[in-house]
Amino acid sequence: MRPTVRRAIGANPWIWHSPVTGEALAEVLPRLAGWGFDCAELPLEQPGDWAPATVAKLLGDQGLTPAAVIAVMAPGRDLVRARPATLRRTQDYLRTCVDTAAQVGAPVVAGPVYAAVGRTWRMDDAERAAAYEQWRENIAPVVTHAAEAGVRIAVEPLNRYETSLFNTIAQTVAAMDGLPARTIGVALDTYHQNIEERSLPDAVRRATGRIFHVQVCANDRGAPGDDHLDWPGFLDALDDEGHQGPLCIESFTAHNKTIAVAASVWRPLAPSQDALATRGLAFLREAERRPTRAAFPSPPPA
Repeated sequence: MRPTVRRAIGANPWIWHSPVTGEALAEVLPRLAGWGFDCAELPLEQPGDWAPATVAKLLGDQGLTPAAVIAVMAPGRDLVRARPATLRRTQDYLRTCVDTAAQVGAPVVAGPVYAAVGRTWRMDDAERAAAYEQWRENIAPVVTHAAEAGVRIAVEPLNRYETSLFNTIAQTVAAMDGLPARTIGVALDTYHQNIEERSLPDAVRRATGRIFHVQVCANDRGAPGDDHLDWPGFLDALDDEGHQGPLCIESFTAHNKTIAVAASVWRPLAPSQDALATRGLAFLREAERRPTRAAFPSPPPA
C-alpha cells in the first residue's frame, strides 16, 4: 500500500486577476480559504503592487500560508545577453522579490529568473554553454542575497514558445551546476513539462534533490484532472523524491486582455474561473488520498 500523503494545495490569483494588487488579494484570499485551499502564490509583477505586511496579516487572518513569491520576467528583465543597466535593474528586481518573500514569510521566489518571457534566439552548443555561464555569473549575487534572507530561488523552465534558454529540467539542473544547491533549485510546472518532457515522472526524477516549488494545471492550463496528464506517475515521482511541498494551481483568465495575450489564453478553460480552482482543488485533494494508482480519482463532473 502506498503511504497516505497530504500536501498543501494552493492557487495563484492570476486565475482571476492581473495585475495582482493588494485589492485583488483582499478579494481572492478569503475565497481561497473558504474553499479549503491551504496556501497561495503571490505574483509580484511590479514592486509596490501589494504591501508585504498587509498581505502577511491577511494570509494569517484567513489561515493561509504564502507558498511562494512569483517573479515576473516582463520585457526588459534579463540576466543573459543584456546591457549592464538591464542586468542591474533585473538583479535589483529579483532582490526585491527576495526581500518581499522574507517579509511575507514565503520560503521561495519562483519563476523564469533568467530572461524575459517570450524572448527567444537560436544557440549552438557553445553559445548555450556561454549563455549558461553568463547566467550563473549574473544570478549569483541574487542567490547570495537570498541565502542571507533565508529564502530559496526556484528556477522555472518554460516551453519552447516562451523561451529558448531553459526548456527542460535537465537543462535547468545543468545550468545551476556550481551554484549552492541549498539556495537555488527547480520550479516544476506541469504545463511546460507536458510540452517539453517525454515523461512527467522522469522529469521529476531529473530534478532530484533540487525541487523547490511545484505548479500544476491541466495540459491546456485548465483544472488539474481535466486532461490527459500522468498524474499518478507525477505524484508518485514526487513521493519517491521525498518532495512534500505544496501543489499550486497556476492558470490565467481569458477575460483580462493583458494576461490573456501574454499567456495565449484565447478561450475559457473551465465553466468559470471559480470552477477551475475548485475542480482542481477537489481533484488534487482526492489524488493526495489515493492508496494506489488503481484508486486514482476521476475528475469531478462539470
